[in-house]
Amino acid sequence: MATAVHAAQPQPWLDTSASFETRAAALVSQMTLEEKAAQMQNAAPPIERLGVPAYDWWNEGLHGVARAGQATVFPQAIGLAATFDVPLMQQVATTISDEARAKHHQFIRENQHGRYQGLTFWSPNINIFRDPRWGRGQETYGEDPYLTARMGVAFVHGLQGDDPVYRKLDATAKHFAVHSGPEADRHHFDARPSKRDLYDTYFPAFEALIKEGDVDAVMGAYNRVYGESASASQFLLRDVLRRDWGFKGYVVSDCWAIVDIWKNHKIEPSREAAAALAVKNGTELECGQEYTTLPAAVRQGLISEAEIDDAVTRLFVARMRLGMFDPPERVRWARIPPSVNQAPAHDALALKAAQESLVLLKNDGVLPLAPTVKRIAVVGPTADDTMALLGNYFGTPAAPVTILQGIRDAAKGVEVRYARGVDLVEGRDDPSATPLIEAAYLRPSADSPERGLRGEYFRTADLSGTPSLVRTDAQIGFRWDRGSPTDNLMARGEAGPGQGVPNDHFSIRWSGQLLPPVSGRYRLEAAADDGFRLYVDGKQVLDHWTPSDRMRGDGVELELQAGRAYELRLEYFDAERDAGVRLGWRMPGAKQPFEEALDAARSSDVVVFVGGLTGDVEGEEMKVNYPGFAGGDRTDLRLPATQRTLLEALQSTGKPVVMVLTGGSALAVEPAKLSAILMSWYPGQRGGTAVGQALFGEVNPGGRLPVTFYTADQKMPAFDDYTMEGRTYRYFRGTPLYPFGHGLSYTRFGYDKLRLEVPRISADGRLKVEVDVTNAGKQAGDEVVQLYVRRQQAAPGDAQQNLRGFQRVHLAPGEKRTVAFDLDAQQALRQYDEAGGRYTVPSGSYEVRVGSSSADARVQARFEVEAARD
Repeated sequence: MATAVHAAQPQPWLDTSASFETRAAALVSQMTLEEKAAQMQNAAPPIERLGVPAYDWWNEGLHGVARAGQATVFPQAIGLAATFDVPLMQQVATTISDEARAKHHQFIRENQHGRYQGLTFWSPNINIFRDPRWGRGQETYGEDPYLTARMGVAFVHGLQGDDPVYRKLDATAKHFAVHSGPEADRHHFDARPSKRDLYDTYFPAFEALIKEGDVDAVMGAYNRVYGESASASQFLLRDVLRRDWGFKGYVVSDCWAIVDIWKNHKIEPSREAAAALAVKNGTELECGQEYTTLPAAVRQGLISEAEIDDAVTRLFVARMRLGMFDPPERVRWARIPPSVNQAPAHDALALKAAQESLVLLKNDGVLPLAPTVKRIAVVGPTADDTMALLGNYFGTPAAPVTILQGIRDAAKGVEVRYARGVDLVEGRDDPSATPLIEAAYLRPSADSPERGLRGEYFRTADLSGTPSLVRTDAQIGFRWDRGSPTDNLMARGEAGPGQGVPNDHFSIRWSGQLLPPVSGRYRLEAAADDGFRLYVDGKQVLDHWTPSDRMRGDGVELELQAGRAYELRLEYFDAERDAGVRLGWRMPGAKQPFEEALDAARSSDVVVFVGGLTGDVEGEEMKVNYPGFAGGDRTDLRLPATQRTLLEALQSTGKPVVMVLTGGSALAVEPAKLSAILMSWYPGQRGGTAVGQALFGEVNPGGRLPVTFYTADQKMPAFDDYTMEGRTYRYFRGTPLYPFGHGLSYTRFGYDKLRLEVPRISADGRLKVEVDVTNAGKQAGDEVVQLYVRRQQAAPGDAQQNLRGFQRVHLAPGEKRTVAFDLDAQQALRQYDEAGGRYTVPSGSYEVRVGSSSADARVQARFEVEAARD
């Protein structure tokens, strides 16, 4: 904030009676060319002589404030889409923006202006999830343009707020516009969809967020589109975004996308030329450092200073609209207190979102689990893994509930036996496979009454200096988002101001005594992202004191004697980005995990297999590959081989097997031998609670698939082909495993009396549609009423049908409700005419289909469309 400057120097840019545009222009006019260029990069430095504080534009809020320490973690975006609940989406986004505002003002009070501490958020991701192999599809709202638009607009409204003067946050629609893998090719790939696919599939959500959501920012993509860099495209940014859609905000490049223009795409010969091209074509803000060359570009005649002035002014209008240059008492959002962060109401909303996101794919009657079930075996690699809750781009939840814990909490009077069984994927050093050493077997010193290890937290990466904090940690099992344990400690009351460790480049030493309960051969295992060293009785037994781009583990086998205390020391350092560390063991006589899982299954009444994926194997441009995965994308739609092997063995026991899937994309499972399948996505901090409640019938699942699930033997189009034919429910001609919009319930819903207001409308008219929906079962539940439209005489290139309305309604047993839809023909029926270069509404016969999924139309009706009246 610049309140001190406001009081001391009444400069024209601090005049609150003037417009933001006038104030921004006045401020920019006082800057040197070098200062202007520096303000066009995400890590903008301060200009002290003008009272401009440092500001980093980079913040993430995909499903909760990310990478800024403690924050409420909601289901991953794909899970939020599965709720098909627009009002809930806006509630979630409003909660995220409350926490973001509170965090920002706390950072400002502490004079912190770094990355992940600002008000400009690079969310939502509204790319179309066209192919289930894409690792970042989890960040999207699925495969359908209409669903994506409705969820995206609600999310933007929740982030940006409703104040007529000041934005609450800036939302960013990303990545404009044709961007959905492969991850390995994104820095040099040229996407060339047909104009029909571009306008009918890839554009609509972006157009909606600009025209209806008034989104303040748009992020370009890495790849080229029709030969132009998406972050420097005259067609995308000048012609479509600004000219056709009237976008008034600012454009930010994806991080280091401007480098790609000259280095990988080779569109321009130099850094200066690449930077100039990006600015001239409409990218005002760069995430990266190429814009440092803009002064040289001006001197070389590649761009004018007036063009740079226009770009910088847009950026300062945005900052001023966020209230950054005004007294806090004028800004409504500045009054949000720090206490809102991780508030109980936010946790309750995270639980509600998780409950609504669950999709029941199959149920032969085993769910909800009957009172006769007395023993449950919970088996699988994601049952007790916090990462299975989080996906990617996440904050640090205060008390995450794993699926195992959620089942235990819900299983009142039922014995729950857990066995991990197998690693998540083949060939991965899976640090979460080994149980943590429990506090009962650790003590800080021989004379300490506490249990656990003494932790010394350093603000340096080499354990040097005086510890910022010393405390006792009961277990060593931590996973921090982007290396940020500071808020974790402070939120628990264990660190005061100035005591927390930095986001990156910190270290921790744990020391104390290990007390083996029995004599025999133990295996001690440590794992970390980044470096770790383990000592027993002063002897180093593990040494991996080097940076790593992932969690990696190692172990050592030792003969230990009961009744003896062993001196134990674990040292750890974090380099940058994600951080985590674990210390576990396997005790003498412990069975191998696979056999342990089968033993648990044989002694159970029901097996709950919890498996699938985590953000450790699917995500953004990963450097580590495993069988079935490449760079964060997937090369195999099936469960990883390790899990398939375990699942077959569990099924051979003859016990009913309920599958709970975690993941951010469609999985080609084999349902024939499964009694039930529940898709939980990455369900957020209370995901385990929601799953447990659903399995035992406390919650009736009502989520729907925002993506098509394909069979394992389905041949998919080439991943790098952006043609829509053969993809998604709109253009896939085969039989899916589970269709878009699918989801079962513990009750039944009936549809009746579909009514059209008129049988005929003009191409610029509207059509009101009503249908009666009844809960015909014995349990309350949610039904997602879905309306699809299709053209009767489809032309080549037409979608088979298009979602054009949906409502999630809650009905008590026997309750009937009339659900109404209002179709605008100009939006609901438009198709892009490539020859004419515009949208048209073809005349002729259409069919309205209303039901429970894209493949389950319960009622239909036809109507006619006439050419628009002059």
